[in-house]
Amino acid sequence: MATDTGTGSNPTTVRLTVSQLGLAALFVTALVAAQVTAVKVISVELPVSLPVTGGEILVPAAVFAYALTFFASDCYAELYGKRAAQALVNVAFLMNFVLLALVWLAIWAPISGASNVAQEPFADTLAASTGVVTGSLLAYIVSQNWDVLAFHRLKTYTGGDRLWLRNVASTATSQLIDTVIFITVAFALFQGLPLDVVFDLLVGQYLFKLGLVALDTPFVYAVVGLLRSRSPGPA
Repeated sequence: MATDTGTGSNPTTVRLTVSQLGLAALFVTALVAAQVTAVKVISVELPVSLPVTGGEILVPAAVFAYALTFFASDCYAELYGKRAAQALVNVAFLMNFVLLALVWLAIWAPISGASNVAQEPFADTLAASTGVVTGSLLAYIVSQNWDVLAFHRLKTYTGGDRLWLRNVASTATSQLIDTVIFITVAFALFQGLPLDVVFDLLVGQYLFKLGLVALDTPFVYAVVGLLRSRSPGPA
């Protein structure tokens, strides 16, 4: 992709590599998938019974896709720098509104008698409540920007070493922020669930996300190492 930011015969050209476009596409795709799949709640059985959650935790199916956004943003931040990562996060935030507009356009459009899916289940599946949308977007913009900021603060502190530390620390704290904001706004403020239920949701989802963080780090190392060996990015 090239953009002309000047006038006359000396344009400034900005080229995005295939790897940069790939990570950006992965980030946005995972984010969109998380919004679409959030309506489904799944039960995850635990190998041991915990004091708060018991032997299972309930989480939205979106946790898989949403965890992938932190993986992609950490790889992107490590390879292309803080400003590029923040731009990606904020542009993707705006794309959430494009997604919602397209979803509601599909819902409001007149349905044909030839459709294999009835209007009511189609709308119920795709239409998120106001609380869920508000909580999701607020949690996203705060937690993703914190993830980029914390990642680069730790990178400066460690002198560019210990990728595992900044990946785990930035993602774990970002996931905590995301979980607290989303559950509080969507379920406590908008739906008025009892505080004990809200607390169970907070603990269960965060424990699940922490497990994904542990699995995430080796893949961050692998992707960053592979892409750097082909085309080194900025420090």
